Amino acid sequence: MSWPNPFLQRDDGTRNAWGHVFQWTSDHQTPEQYNHLKYSYDTLGEECVNILNEHYPPEKPSTSSQKQASVSEISTPREEKSSAPSARPTQDLYKILRDNHHKHEKLQQLWDELTTTPDWVDWDQIARGQDVFYRYGIATITGLTYQSLLGGTSGSRVAEVLSRTGGFSIKIARRRLLETTQHVLECTKSLESIKTGGAGFASSLRVRLLHAKVRQRILQLVSMRPSYYSVEEYGVPINDLDCIGTIAVFSATLIWQSLPRQGIFLRQQEILDYLALWRLVALYMGTPTEYFSTPIRAKAIMESLQLYEYSPSVTSGSLARNIIRAMENTPPVYASRSFLEVNARWLNGNQLADALGIGRPPLYYWCLTAGHCLFYMAIFYSSRIIPSLDRHQIATSRRTLWSVVVESKDWGLGSLTVFDFKYIPGFGVGMEGEEDVEERKSKNFWTADRMSLFMLLVVGFVTFFGAWAWCRVAFWVWWKIFRGS
Repeated sequence: MSWPNPFLQRDDGTRNAWGHVFQWTSDHQTPEQYNHLKYSYDTLGEECVNILNEHYPPEKPSTSSQKQASVSEISTPREEKSSAPSARPTQDLYKILRDNHHKHEKLQQLWDELTTTPDWVDWDQIARGQDVFYRYGIATITGLTYQSLLGGTSGSRVAEVLSRTGGFSIKIARRRLLETTQHVLECTKSLESIKTGGAGFASSLRVRLLHAKVRQRILQLVSMRPSYYSVEEYGVPINDLDCIGTIAVFSATLIWQSLPRQGIFLRQQEILDYLALWRLVALYMGTPTEYFSTPIRAKAIMESLQLYEYSPSVTSGSLARNIIRAMENTPPVYASRSFLEVNARWLNGNQLADALGIGRPPLYYWCLTAGHCLFYMAIFYSSRIIPSLDRHQIATSRRTLWSVVVESKDWGLGSLTVFDFKYIPGFGVGMEGEEDVEERKSKNFWTADRMSLFMLLVVGFVTFFGAWAWCRVAFWVWWKIFRGS
């Protein structure tokens, strides 16, 4: 939750963005200052996609499959469309670019930009930034899930684009969350993974090229039916401002909101390191990087966008609630809907959660969330002051998250995704409202609810025992001083 700061000076420069109170500075931006970013985008990436599609098109499927795919692209309902991509061959644009960039001027230009290390990149700092993510593993994943991804649907313009790619229906929302998490894990897996040719480098470029294909597809549909999407109102799909906002919620929002609301405050060096990592990811993804050059600028753009761009629409609420229902009582945590809702409220605040139509769980679930926050605070603060324990915590978190999210067929993706173009915008795709489903019940005993209750009891016991022991020692000292003499 966003706790009130009694020491915060309130004056004409004070702003309140959905419960986040801050002071306006010259580094913040008004819509008039950043509106041009809604109509600019990664033109080089799009030009390269055109070249790749022209010179290295995917093999054509059989005639019957081709007809089925062609129809599904334009008008197949969301439920039927889930099987359509199976008739479409996977086209790994990254591998094609990697192997053929020297044959085309634009492809070479893109490759040179990506493989030329800027002066501001310090690889030791990038490695430390990767460690920051795993040092607070469960807290960072919680923040990314409930605030960066779920809370990010509050941007009505972003929600309109998401809904046109099949949205986040219950059937596919969980997988899309896992795919996004895979990208983050690949970018933080190791230092080599984020360098040229590494898994994080490759997935960032794949996502960049995928964004270009989605943008082209939506604009193609607009040319056929102007009412499908309003460029004038929402801007170009996946524009520079959207991409800046995405990097901001994965970095600045985590630093100054998600982790502090869970009781975790990063040290200044950790902030610098983590921002440097995401500035490099922004470079790979064709996002303007200057907004993340310093902590002051990163925090300012985050707050500016929250203040002016967070305006939840009906679509925003539908997407957010579908995300919760997609995660409800699913492995590996088996969290109830109420537990998920209270986590969403804890991280995004009641004001924003109300605007998204997220349910209001009873006090019991708030206590559970408080319990696991206190439990993890004790673990994280203890481990980061003991070097050997810190290294063990980072290594364990890195190994466990990769196993659960990517490798596990029961809990995660089961295999690596290559971010191919499978959620294809089309007329009638993703335009429905949220799906209303009954709350699912878990047969697994150790659910997130019970684990959090266990943590709360442990914290309560340790606190009670510690207070009792302190009182006994204090009484013994008092007795020796005043009674023993």
